[in-house]
Amino acid sequence: MTEKTYSISELSEEFDITPRTLRFYEDQKLIAPTRNGQTRIYSKKDRARLAWILRGKRVGFTISEMGKLLDLYYLEGGKVKQREIGLQNCRERIETLERQKKDIDETLKELNEIIEMFKNWEPYPGQDNIKV
Repeated sequence: MTEKTYSISELSEEFDITPRTLRFYEDQKLIAPTRNGQTRIYSKKDRARLAWILRGKRVGFTISEMGKLLDLYYLEGGKVKQREIGLQNCRERIETLERQKKDIDETLKELNEIIEMFKNWEPYPGQDNIKV
């Protein structure tokens, strides 16, 4: 029984990405389809790696970070190391996002205070009233 394979158009459609994106990931050595002439043939392994790459990208990891993490799987003891580093990277990403969220919340609060200040602003005599 042969393993399921995928064409560039099948993966592009499934993951809602362009063939160019798949070729980019191939150029970056993140996936390694086999070739039949000019035709790329993607394996289940390529498909799984692509799913992880896109998931990591959605949550803010770089292509380089995802490549390093995925490559750990193939080293001796790599599955355990991959898990440890994956957990560490996710925790660090959460900390970064929490800091950014706090900064955004503070900025929104300040902007709302400025809006209230402008709403209550009394223009100098002779100036038109500002409509907010």
